[in-house]
Amino acid sequence: MKLVKNIQSTAKKVLQEEANAILKIVSTIDSSFESCVNHLLNAKGRFVITGIGKSAIIAQKIVATLNSTGTPALFMHAADAIHGDLGMIQADDTVMCISKSGDTPEIKILVPLIKRTGVKLIAMVSNTSSYLGKNADFILHALAEKEADILNLAPTTSTTVALALGDALAVCLLECRGFNSQDFAKYHPGGALGKKLYLKVSDIYPNHELPLVFENASIKDAFLEISSKRLGATAVVNQNNQVTGIITDGDVRRMLNVHDNLTGLTAKDIMTVSPKSIHPDAFAVEALQLMQEKSITQLVVVEDGKPLGFVHIHDLLKEGLV
Repeated sequence: MKLVKNIQSTAKKVLQEEANAILKIVSTIDSSFESCVNHLLNAKGRFVITGIGKSAIIAQKIVATLNSTGTPALFMHAADAIHGDLGMIQADDTVMCISKSGDTPEIKILVPLIKRTGVKLIAMVSNTSSYLGKNADFILHALAEKEADILNLAPTTSTTVALALGDALAVCLLECRGFNSQDFAKYHPGGALGKKLYLKVSDIYPNHELPLVFENASIKDAFLEISSKRLGATAVVNQNNQVTGIITDGDVRRMLNVHDNLTGLTAKDIMTVSPKSIHPDAFAVEALQLMQEKSITQLVVVEDGKPLGFVHIHDLLKEGLV
């Protein structure tokens, strides 16, 4: 028979306990943490991270974060290490072992083997007096006094704390290396995240023909230009090919509500002057932000006052930016 429990209350309690545990480790960030970061910044080799059980899963996530932010890292499962994977450790590497207790049988077997290679050992551990803590060159104190489950058994708070401490380590290394958005883009070329960092307006607008009419063009010619280029708008230019306005589907509808006789009307008579535009070297995400801010669906791409093309909200949808 299932016990009747307050599900919302339990969930909130778990989140509060884990949040409190993360806040508690803020006070453990001291000169020892800084020494660890400085060592990694100056280390010539790779950063190898190991663990057993749930700690191994956290180790893999920290490795992924480090690799994506400019710190070469490798994952080594603690159980596999004593069966051959220890061979991946090279002379200039640094090894970090993640363990809540620091006293598991696997850790007590692995630590001497790691120390024998001569590399520096970092312990990410809750119990700093443990076997792992006593034999480490650097300690990252992942203090976790109690797990979040009622039995105090399931790795919950301890893995959350370790993950957060790993993030703190990665971000410190990132900032110390001067890692910027361009560097980040090199490691994240795929998906919406990568596109936000590298996709430019110049990568998009050449996919369309440029809808364009002169100020003195007839209304019929403006209609045909909008329809044929299928972007819902056309740029309007003066005799010097400088953008002076834009005519959109909305402008056309407003004009039809105002004018019964279209004879003699020109593009200049119905255009919206000084249209919102964007430079071809701007990032596509900037175009998206401008469209959202101004509640519009297209921008004229302009360089030195001359129209190059259009970028439409549908282009950004297609690229996965929206």
